[in-house]
Amino acid sequence: MTHITGGAAIVQSLIKLGVDTIFALPGVQNDHFFNALYEHTDHIRVIHTRHEQGAAYMAMGYSQSTGKPGVYCVVPGPGFLNTTGALSTAYAVGAKVLCLTGQIPSDAIGKGIGLLHEIPDQLSVIRSLTKWAERIDSPEAAPGLVTEAFSQLYSGRPRPVGLEVPMDILAKSGDVDLTVVEPEVRQPELDLDAIDQAARLLGKAKNPVIFVGGGAMDSGEAITELAEMLQAPIIPGRNGRGVVSNAHPLSMMGPDGYEPWGKADVAIGLGTRMYTQLNRWGLDDDLKVIRV
Repeated sequence: MTHITGGAAIVQSLIKLGVDTIFALPGVQNDHFFNALYEHTDHIRVIHTRHEQGAAYMAMGYSQSTGKPGVYCVVPGPGFLNTTGALSTAYAVGAKVLCLTGQIPSDAIGKGIGLLHEIPDQLSVIRSLTKWAERIDSPEAAPGLVTEAFSQLYSGRPRPVGLEVPMDILAKSGDVDLTVVEPEVRQPELDLDAIDQAARLLGKAKNPVIFVGGGAMDSGEAITELAEMLQAPIIPGRNGRGVVSNAHPLSMMGPDGYEPWGKADVAIGLGTRMYTQLNRWGLDDDLKVIRV
């Protein structure tokens, strides 16, 4: 056990989970978090933005470009609400973003006192824009909830998560177990029969084509290898741009995929619903479609 503040418990948990960059706009409700960050400038770089929206969009861009979770920290109420556009976008494109927001004192939440940056039921707003969100209500709870946040980020479909921390919890000290275990990654079981069937279809294909979406953002290397083996064009959707470099000879822009779609005998969609292709470009009886 280590006797530290809630803010320090969160910072040290983030460090143990590999976070090295935080995008932020400090304020009175999260002062003690930044006090703790100041003690660890050799491990975490804080990028101070001019507006909360910038912090959230930077975290999303960081995640999309590195494959690692992007973390941002802002004050509650209007500070958090300024990030909702970016958080909604992160949800839509499947970006791994952790929203870490402050909160008014614990004993004032939900009472409508009119404190600085108080809004009704902030946690419900966070939950409406993320796949998972919780409130840290004690320093002792911080490591477990931060770890669970990362488990959620890496499990299932990537989408943002949220943690809110009342300002008194950031300042409060407690005896904290800083043992942070590797986040549990919960994924569906592989359907080996379906994989075998897909491999057989692709092995016989004469004109295969690959469509990629934002859900394949972390799989660019494997997709490139598959495309080169099949000599199949790679066509990104709007959210799939950047999965494979545009400079690759098999890479095409989205609209250019219409022609190979018409000639394809097997189409594989990776991390994409293939909405445009399936609903607007038309299907024929000979085309086999594989979606992952």
